[in-house]
Amino acid sequence: MEYIKLTLENLEKEHICCAISNNKDVQVASKKAWLAERLKEGLVFLKSAERGKCFIEYIPAENAWVPVEADGYMHINCFWVSGSFKGHGYSNELLNACIADAKAQGKHGVTVISSIKKAPFLSDPKHLAYKGFKIADTAAPNFTLMYLPFEESAPVPKFKAAAKNPHTDKQGFVVYYTHGCPFTAKYVPLVEQTAKDKGIPFESVLIDSKEKAQNAPCVWTNYAVFYNGKYVSNEILNEKKFIDLVEKLT
Repeated sequence: MEYIKLTLENLEKEHICCAISNNKDVQVASKKAWLAERLKEGLVFLKSAERGKCFIEYIPAENAWVPVEADGYMHINCFWVSGSFKGHGYSNELLNACIADAKAQGKHGVTVISSIKKAPFLSDPKHLAYKGFKIADTAAPNFTLMYLPFEESAPVPKFKAAAKNPHTDKQGFVVYYTHGCPFTAKYVPLVEQTAKDKGIPFESVLIDSKEKAQNAPCVWTNYAVFYNGKYVSNEILNEKKFIDLVEKLT
């Protein structure tokens, strides 16, 4: 498989795999704008030369948009191989490229947020365990911080204490999100409008800086749903899923 590494020079023309191809679409535009800034901070987006969901995105943990304490590690933001790309060893090639890069930079190892059981938008814990990753820390309700240390003496990373039991003082439905995932740019406004039309208390909170993300009230900052202060889900909602959730919780 041939892979392409995104750069500031090729970002505009390259497809970013998990969103539609039209650069004028809000999903693509918001994600690429976010990527452009993160590339300056050491982010790597390595993807298949063929269009499809086959890529890995990682960044030095000090610059990661998650509340973790993992200085000296490389953090995987997103790792996705699906559809016709599965079963060909591409996931191994992408992960090995990340590991090799981290070692070349003198990192302690690699970290990634996963879950006790496989969950939407999170890396598969069974595959990570098979590749040698161990659980470094846990956070409610079912998140894990997994890590692959390069030596036994490597410090063990952890979630920030404030995010281990996600909560907020805000009432009604609240969604915290970033533009690290392209789908949020489309679906957050749609759900916001649906809530407005139906008179459902709703607030969206855009996490728009590394500092805010690293001090967020939840460990998964790309998208987190709360209801009356309690964490509900990291699944990105469309209008129907939102209404279903409202009916379930109210």
